[in-house]
Amino acid sequence: MRRSKKGSRFSKFNWQEAPDIKARVLTLMEGLQLDYLLGERLFFYRSQGSKARAYARIWGLPKIWQHALGTEPAYIIEVISGYFDKLSPKEQDKVLLHEISHIPKNFSGALVPHTRHGKGSFKGKLEILIDKYFESYH
Repeated sequence: MRRSKKGSRFSKFNWQEAPDIKARVLTLMEGLQLDYLLGERLFFYRSQGSKARAYARIWGLPKIWQHALGTEPAYIIEVISGYFDKLSPKEQDKVLLHEISHIPKNFSGALVPHTRHGKGSFKGKLEILIDKYFESYH
């Protein structure tokens, strides 16, 4: 088993709960009528110190983990502070819509990949959400 050493690449990494992001996503869910999303099974964190080049990430809880832990499906949306916080509110909302587009309609804990094609594709789902967003909020 590896132990984290002081000064390792993980020592400057930090996660904090992000209630502001949760409130925004819940507002988006309500405004866009995303009834298949279970707000009580969505968790939100802001990270600092990440080397990732993304604005945000989503983490699902696969079936094997649900079974092993005796829990229901869940998702974590992580916004990467160094990039996400510099965006305008409109661009932040688009990033959040991108992340929730990875959640399938059956809310199973799995993630919809970018590469999925056809009906219900990731790209199609995201375009519909962004169009609805602009109709509803602007």
